[in-house]
Amino acid sequence: MGVFALTLRLFHAEVRKLLLIIGLAVSFIILFQCFSFSYGKIFVPSPTSKISVVKLVINATTLNDSNMAELFINVVANDTNGSDPEEEARYKHNTLEANTGSDSSSEVNRYLDGSFSKFKDQNSHERKSKPRITQVAAKGLQSSNLSSGTSSSFLGANLSSPRNAETSIGTQHTNFKPLQIESAITVSQMNSLLLQSIDSSRSLRPRRSSARDRELLSARLEIGNARVSRKVPVLHASVYQNISKFERSYEMMEQILKVYIYKEGVKPIFHQPKMRGIYASEGWFMKLMEGNKKFVVKDPRRAHLFYLPFSSNMLRSALNGQDFQHVKDLQKYLKDYVELIAGKYSFWNRTGGADHFLVACHDWAINLTKNIRSCIRALCNSNAAKGFEIGKDTTLPVTYIRSMEAPLENLGGKPPSERNILAFFAGGMHGYLRPILLQYWQNKESDLKIFGPMPRDVEGKRKYREHMKSSKYCICAKGYEVHTPRVVESIYYECVPVIISDNYVPPFFEVLNWEAFAILVQEKDIPSLRNILLSIPEEKYLEMHARVKLVQRHFLWHKRPVKYDLFHMILHSVWYNRVFHIKTR
Repeated sequence: MGVFALTLRLFHAEVRKLLLIIGLAVSFIILFQCFSFSYGKIFVPSPTSKISVVKLVINATTLNDSNMAELFINVVANDTNGSDPEEEARYKHNTLEANTGSDSSSEVNRYLDGSFSKFKDQNSHERKSKPRITQVAAKGLQSSNLSSGTSSSFLGANLSSPRNAETSIGTQHTNFKPLQIESAITVSQMNSLLLQSIDSSRSLRPRRSSARDRELLSARLEIGNARVSRKVPVLHASVYQNISKFERSYEMMEQILKVYIYKEGVKPIFHQPKMRGIYASEGWFMKLMEGNKKFVVKDPRRAHLFYLPFSSNMLRSALNGQDFQHVKDLQKYLKDYVELIAGKYSFWNRTGGADHFLVACHDWAINLTKNIRSCIRALCNSNAAKGFEIGKDTTLPVTYIRSMEAPLENLGGKPPSERNILAFFAGGMHGYLRPILLQYWQNKESDLKIFGPMPRDVEGKRKYREHMKSSKYCICAKGYEVHTPRVVESIYYECVPVIISDNYVPPFFEVLNWEAFAILVQEKDIPSLRNILLSIPEEKYLEMHARVKLVQRHFLWHKRPVKYDLFHMILHSVWYNRVFHIKTR
């Protein structure tokens, strides 16, 4: 009996030891996952009363050892219910994006949730050797430690896009698919893609050739063989990819181009332009196109191009209405419209839509039009990594119009000698990039005026304009998507644009040489922003400033269109892409 009791006692002791070992192992694994998570990220779910929020805490090192980088980003994991009133207003009620910013640090802290988490970078070598993958639709931002040479990663996300909003509107939690983060596409790579698109056009060969096709083929030959001309003194070669081709192409567009506008479609989604606000570009083009007598024809058999006159802004506003409860409903609505005109007319089916075009500025337009992307799309959201096809699609400039009666109000700025601010930015904390910009540069240098949201009253707007008119460089940092109205605003106020938006294809990329009058900075280079700008010689800055004034005419709306203005440039880009992608039988 004593032997049995002793054996039983030993057995229990061994079981306790085994359980203790297992407990320690599990604890070690949990601690390891918390403090040594791959790529330095820890995901902490923190649902709110309305939405699921993912808090991304990322290890980071900054410009010096005494100043540890701090970042705390709330990523909204829902469509229409934002994490703050501004975002909810923007996506649910479709109000205008704040165009101005503030120098109040307390205002910025409100947008950054008032706290930053500090972590030392312990996985630098591992992150260098492994590809970065995130479990949400996030965009990587690498920075460099100037003192130690180590690498760090900022990671954020915009989850209020239609790609991530494809759940029913009543759903409060959204599931996300892993997304491999790709490196940014450089300008030289964009130029290569443009040339490749011309050489290997995927446009459908027409079922039958027409007189219009032969006219376009003839135009393509003439444009390709264009010689240097000095007939147009207002055009300067330095701001164009090829001034001879542009000049000849524009001339031929004026001579032969005819456009047919489908009358099908009911208001307000069709034929009702909205000409104020951040999405005004699509409305101004629609208004001027439908009222044009030079290019528009009533007989579709005479047309080289066919315009689909819908408003992505009004279509997005229809979500949550009686007929549209889901993003896919909006996509289907456009697809059904195309099927309607394809059944009524023969033109879409003849080319597979290659000679049709749309003009859409809402953030969601690139996704809403994916079922009809065989046509030419003029899009504000020209993200080359998210479905924008360089060479076929064209970038629609974002123009924030406040007055329909005076779209050119306050045009121009101070001469270079009176611009005493090196660089300026002000705006709401939309997306992941702007908080990072402010974290690095707000209140860091006296010659950098990097602010958060300014007051929206008359005085706040005046200060915003004065800062742009008094700065050498204007920072155009992306918001929720790759585009921003600050690009056009910079040109409007004769300030050299500094575009910080990876994979953004600038407007009229087919013909304009953006590197001649703008600075394109990759997101990973934000820590070096001031050094980049200071390294530009004064002589080069003066050249770029002069070129900004030369291209300004291409970005202005006129109630009655004038030669080389914004209306004509949008139409020319559509024409140009069609000419160089047409196929013959």
